[in-house]
Amino acid sequence: MGAKVRGALLLLLLYFLPLNANYLLNDHLISPKAADFIEKIGNELYNKTKIKAYVITTHDKIERGVSIYDYIKKYESSLSKPYVAIVFAPNSKRIHVIASSSELLSGLDKNKILDYAINIIASKDKNSLQSKYDLGIVQAYSELADEIAKTKGVALKNTIKESGHWVIKLLNFIVIGGALIVFWIYFIAPFLNKGKR
Repeated sequence: MGAKVRGALLLLLLYFLPLNANYLLNDHLISPKAADFIEKIGNELYNKTKIKAYVITTHDKIERGVSIYDYIKKYESSLSKPYVAIVFAPNSKRIHVIASSSELLSGLDKNKILDYAINIIASKDKNSLQSKYDLGIVQAYSELADEIAKTKGVALKNTIKESGHWVIKLLNFIVIGGALIVFWIYFIAPFLNKGKR
């Protein structure tokens, strides 16, 4: 058997082997490296707060009108209460933050958490879809963990701190600035130059 065939078989085997994950229920959407980061944050969060934070990723098509809480019933045996989870279903274009109780959700800014994932995953750049999934979900998970810890009055060491989020804000500023420059060059400037003639 050639080296290329052995390499391909090894990669295929690694792809289908389940990850030893406590906080990630993964349908092969998140890479092992990102999964390790999620596990590290999840372990620290649980040790300090006794709350589990999960990431559930799926290729399933979740129909509109189906409650995400109804959908995750199939994962109930893998979820330990109390928990908060990010549910990511890209084939359905759905991402949610859910919890085992409304009290857990009440102190969280769900929009802020989801914005980290959505802004990265939906970005139009040269990064692979896998890289976007990894970065977007890890960023959102990190923010989720920080917010849970804050509600319990503890600080986490393994999360991506707010100071690291300036990169995303800078990229958003550059994209918006670039769009405004293009708009000016192609629409406003020609109109102004037409009026000068």
